[in-house]
Amino acid sequence: MEKEYEIHFAPLQGYTDWIYRNIFTRFFKGIDAYYTPFIRVEKGNVFRNRDLRDIDPANNEVVGLIPQILPSSTEEFGLLAALLRVKGYSRADINLGCPFPLIAGQKKGAGMLPYPDLVRTIMESVATFPDIRFSVKMRLGWSDKQECLNLLPILNECPLTHITLHARTGKQQYKGETDPEMFGYFYRECRHPLFYNGDLDSVHQIQMILQRFPELKGVMLGRGLLSNPALAENVKYHCSEATDSVSRKRDFMDALFLAYRDYLKDERVLLQKMKSYWDYFLPDADRRLKKKLQKAKKITDYQEFVNLIFKA
Repeated sequence: MEKEYEIHFAPLQGYTDWIYRNIFTRFFKGIDAYYTPFIRVEKGNVFRNRDLRDIDPANNEVVGLIPQILPSSTEEFGLLAALLRVKGYSRADINLGCPFPLIAGQKKGAGMLPYPDLVRTIMESVATFPDIRFSVKMRLGWSDKQECLNLLPILNECPLTHITLHARTGKQQYKGETDPEMFGYFYRECRHPLFYNGDLDSVHQIQMILQRFPELKGVMLGRGLLSNPALAENVKYHCSEATDSVSRKRDFMDALFLAYRDYLKDERVLLQKMKSYWDYFLPDADRRLKKKLQKAKKITDYQEFVNLIFKA
């Protein structure tokens, strides 16, 4: 019997908020778990309103939602985990992978990876919330790819449900080549179920990774799903990418537009939001038309170029 792998939707700051997740799951299937973009503690031990809205159960329709937290200390870990407990969550993901310098410079996200003692204190905090099942999303290291291997003894002893490893360093951010070979060293020694993450944007690429690392629990997809929302379906149900319905993708983008229009109200903010998705969506579409769409100043102009893109 062919092994069934899970497909998780990565948390992407600025993209995969509750509105996007809700619309996505109405049109596309194949996702076993969704993650919220990270929740963090601000000065004064308060939370951002947008984070509270994003994890509010009343706002979320998706099944298998896992909030992601960004702690830099045991105190912050406790505040974040307690918030999720109050909101009724029994799962959480610990972010050790955010590559943005402003975050990493505070020893958060991937910036924590060079500090094993700090990682150890965070992992020890997991035991103080036995009612919540924790996972970890991380990178190979901040600048040294060996850092993930140095942390394995700590992670292996922690009661985690799984680990997701992005096969880049934090300093690379999303540029340069991934390193499946270094991922392989981690894969062979990791005692937890493991997910591969990083530059998986086609059925072929995903199949190659699953063949190379057959004991994986699954894969996490991010920008690949922003480009092709049907990617998870194509993998799970062996659908042809070439035959996927263009009309469904059009309906998806129209529904997304209407949902953000009702929420954001302001035309300029709405345009900015929708244009951000077109940075990734339909990468093979007419580049000339996509450039014109990005320059649209009015909703009517935006809609005109959307029509032209789908007719091209």
